[in-house]
Amino acid sequence: MLAYLLRRLVYVVPVALGVSLICFMLVHIAPGDPLVAVMPLDATAEQEAEMRAAYGFDKPLPVQFGLWVAKAATGDLGRSISTGRPVAGEVMTAVGNTLVLAAAASLIGFPLGLLCGFVAGYFRDTGVDRAVTALAITGVSVPNYWLGMVLVIVFSVTLGWLPAMGAGPGGSRDWGWDAEHLRYLVLPAVTLAVVPMGIVARTVRALVGDILSQEFVQALYAKGLMHGGVLRHVVRNAAPTALAVMGLQLGYLLGGSILIETVFNWPGTGFLLSNAIFQRDLPLLQGTILVLALSFVAVNLLVDLAQTVIDPRIKRT
Repeated sequence: MLAYLLRRLVYVVPVALGVSLICFMLVHIAPGDPLVAVMPLDATAEQEAEMRAAYGFDKPLPVQFGLWVAKAATGDLGRSISTGRPVAGEVMTAVGNTLVLAAAASLIGFPLGLLCGFVAGYFRDTGVDRAVTALAITGVSVPNYWLGMVLVIVFSVTLGWLPAMGAGPGGSRDWGWDAEHLRYLVLPAVTLAVVPMGIVARTVRALVGDILSQEFVQALYAKGLMHGGVLRHVVRNAAPTALAVMGLQLGYLLGGSILIETVFNWPGTGFLLSNAIFQRDLPLLQGTILVLALSFVAVNLLVDLAQTVIDPRIKRT
């Protein structure tokens, strides 16, 4: 297990380099100058040259990438072009807010998905199964940003029950663990939970239905085991695959919530990434994508280790 863990940690290095290189190339291929937003309209050629030298944009692209990688290895992700603040601080603050949103969406989506999928699989090919399947397909198919806008119209504009935007009162971007801040979390968390709920429900439904049709289940019933005991065996057999799916979905929640965070003005990594793209803030864009990629790898590593603990038949060598 230790050798497997060390090998997976070593794999993080090429993944981080590959993600950084692709992001770096795509940003420089895009038209426009990243310094236009901060450079004075009447800037002289000397001022422009000084600013490019300050951000390292006067060097060849391979040199720029090499210098950025060397600094990133020490935890220095540079300074944001648009704000002038350290990128590491900006990203860590946004990551904390995204973790709060992803955790809330997981607490809503995963238990509901597991429950619906288990019920649908147990009552396979019945009206309950068809109803749950239709609900799951709808959740996966409906664009979550559209659903977010509908929820805002209904619960914020029409009913006035919940706030529409921000992470706290007065447009605050600082999260706090109190009832007022939790009200700002409800709508984005529910919106973000719909897709993983549908995916988990469909996966678990297929797993449970397949396990219940296997011969060992009939053997358990033949030995006189009650429904509760049989269901425990079904859960244990379905748990590793269900955990893997939930791990992937958690990774997507951490890195794929850009539209939801933009709709609700939630100050997380998705919102930060959106601003960095439109402002062509290269250091901020690269730093955010690197942290998101490493987070996704870390989540998958934890899921792999958890699978081994749940099912000893899965060997990691």
